[in-house]
Amino acid sequence: MVDEQDGLLPIANVGRIMKQILPQRAKISKEAKQTMQECATEFLSFVTAEASDKCHKENRKTVNGDDICWALSALGFDNYAQATIRYLHKYREAERDKAAANANNNNQNKATDIIIMSSGQEMNDIGDRAPSIYMASQQGLQVGEQTQTPDLEFRMLEKGDGTKPSVDQEHN
Repeated sequence: MVDEQDGLLPIANVGRIMKQILPQRAKISKEAKQTMQECATEFLSFVTAEASDKCHKENRKTVNGDDICWALSALGFDNYAQATIRYLHKYREAERDKAAANANNNNQNKATDIIIMSSGQEMNDIGDRAPSIYMASQQGLQVGEQTQTPDLEFRMLEKGDGTKPSVDQEHN
C-alpha cells in the first residue's frame, strides 16, 4: 500500500516556508500546513507535467529549468515565469563563476614550468648533461620516459593525475 504522503512535498519544509512570511508570533495549524502542502504539490505537478509534455514532443527525456519557465508562461503564470527566469539566470551565472574558480584553483595547483637545459647546465644533480626537458610543479620536479632525437633528448612527462599522455595528446 502506497502512503498518501509519499507524493507530497515534505510538510516540515512547507511549514517553514509559511512561517517566513507570517509574523513571528503567528501559529499555523496542522490542517493549514496540510492544505498548503497539497496545493503546492498539485501546482508543481501541473507545471512539471506541462514541461514534460513539451520535452516529450521534442523527443527529449530531461526537463530543464528553461522548460519549467516555458511551462509557467504557457499556463498563464507570467509573473512566476519572469521571476523564475531571473533566478535561473543568476543561478547559472553563480555556477559558472564557481566552476571557473575551481578550474582556476586546479590550474594553479597543477601549474607547471618546462625547463629546457642544454648540455653544460646542471640542475642540482638531477639531470645528466644532455639537453633535457623537465616539468617543475608544486610537487617537485617530475621526469618521465625518455625518447631520443638526433640533437635533443625529450622526456615524456606525466599529466597532473599521474597518467602518461596518449599519443594524440603528446603532439598538441
